[in-house]
Amino acid sequence: MDIRRIACMATLLLIPITLANCHPATGPLALELVADGFDKPLYLTSEPGDATRLYVVEQGGKVWIVENGTRLATPFLDVSGLLGNDGGEQGLLGFVFHPDYAQNGYFYINYSNTDCQPACNTTIARYQVSADPNAADAASAMEVMIIEQPATNHNGGMLAFGPNDGYLYIATGDGGGGNDPNNFGQRLDTRLGKILRIDVDTAEPFAIPSENPQFDPVDAEPAIWDYGLRNPWRFSFDRMTGDLWIGDVGQGAREEINFEPADSTGANNYGWRNREGLICRPGESNCDLPGAIDPIHDYSQSVSRSVTGGYVYRGSAIPDAQGTYFFADYVSAKVWSLRYDGATVAEFMDRSGELTPPGLFPAIPSFGEDADGELYLIDFGGAVYRIVAAT
Repeated sequence: MDIRRIACMATLLLIPITLANCHPATGPLALELVADGFDKPLYLTSEPGDATRLYVVEQGGKVWIVENGTRLATPFLDVSGLLGNDGGEQGLLGFVFHPDYAQNGYFYINYSNTDCQPACNTTIARYQVSADPNAADAASAMEVMIIEQPATNHNGGMLAFGPNDGYLYIATGDGGGGNDPNNFGQRLDTRLGKILRIDVDTAEPFAIPSENPQFDPVDAEPAIWDYGLRNPWRFSFDRMTGDLWIGDVGQGAREEINFEPADSTGANNYGWRNREGLICRPGESNCDLPGAIDPIHDYSQSVSRSVTGGYVYRGSAIPDAQGTYFFADYVSAKVWSLRYDGATVAEFMDRSGELTPPGLFPAIPSFGEDADGELYLIDFGGAVYRIVAAT
């Protein structure tokens, strides 16, 4: 046992301290191949309570089951015929199981539909599993929400249920184009550039939670939870605490990680388009936004160019990594980790040498998390890997 671990254990017996400042440093990590042969995979998840079955989402519209290390012969879901665009930043972008999937069989997807003028609009839809647990019921589709997209880029795409409130959260980009020409990030009359929050249980297709923020403008979009985002491609909830972590892709200067504590009441303004990371957006003269929230971490695009938000590790296979947040960069395929106690970032580490050896990853579109809290890296070139302790 190392000196730091002994010191932390001794201190914990005497006074309360933060995990970020007293925690055994995470040891070396490695990758373990789970499955390959996928076509542009960009997400992975599992059914609530069942980590033996992994679901791999392909941008082209298929979702595959990997059961105990073997990919099944036919896809669980195939919506390729519903996509108006399956390349660039459009396609099948998000997939999430309802927390009560074992009882109701519901799951939700985010995809670019065939209404393309010229960009394909976003559809959020609910599906249900068929009598065969390995196949979705294609006829069960119900449109939940349509979001008009003025451009093919900055579509967001992530879906997740809040672990503490059970509501569905939806990430939307600012509508695309350089520097948010319509200022959608700051406007409250649009669903673009936001984290949305809706209730899919008390009404169909959805209801607005009564606890959602009440904004002053009478024309404010009621589904808005947070705003001031450029392209929150991947966000996640800490399954233990309920804290929200958002990776927001930058314009031309900074990439950023935003943190929202579990007791937040929403209405958080993360600053875009006036601010980019911790700086005033280049070319912007007004970056004094009262109440705007700074990211807990940002980095220059001279380092990497497109942040991929990740997860806080809550699995059991790597005890030293408990409470560590992992994130990456799509373009450079670099991977980092850090801890955050609500006030201070600690143990920032570059994990690229361990997790993305040269030549292995052409790009990292996403991490994945299974029902046990174990983490995965998605290789856009066609493979998925589990993050494990190095032996």
